[in-house]
Amino acid sequence: MAQMGRPRQFDRATAVTKAMHLFWQNGYEGTSLSQLKAELGISAPSFYAAFGSKEALFHETVARYLDSHGSVMDCLWDPALQPRAAIELALRGSARMQVEASHPSGCMVALGVTSAGAPDNAAVTAGLTAARARNRAGILACVQRGIAQRQLDPATDAAALAGAFESFLLGLSTLARDGATRETLDSAVTQVLQLWPGPVDGKAER
Repeated sequence: MAQMGRPRQFDRATAVTKAMHLFWQNGYEGTSLSQLKAELGISAPSFYAAFGSKEALFHETVARYLDSHGSVMDCLWDPALQPRAAIELALRGSARMQVEASHPSGCMVALGVTSAGAPDNAAVTAGLTAARARNRAGILACVQRGIAQRQLDPATDAAALAGAFESFLLGLSTLARDGATRETLDSAVTQVLQLWPGPVDGKAER
């Protein structure tokens, strides 16, 4: 009997992107093996031969997301940017990315909170949890730099201000899923940046 292998035209990179979109849209628990096989156009034996397991594929898609769409947050760690400008660039970049038509709406990192909510699945979403922690630390570092550079009042509660920006960032996903436009989200970013006094003209976006 001939062995059932992967399709001759199987493109792993394309398959991972398709799987990423499914997980992004439905979450880990909401995406079934049947959906993955149908979307990738492969059989169960081919799926396991290519990816090992659903969890392993999920980890691979998270890595793909962080290296692509999720990289909009990397500016938080750019020492060449002024701290307020880094936060503005991150928020505007994330808002823009979350409503692009070429992929599911929202942010896979933020939506990962409910992607696999069962305690037993904590290891599954560890990569997304770590990404949220990194974003949180990046925002806090920017606020702390702003205080150290006297761009913010020395009495500013750094953790509280950073928490406000992070809460806004996470909330963008809900708005994006509810159909908010880029213009609406961009205007919301302008408003939340008033928490950090300074010019707000969108220049950080360019």
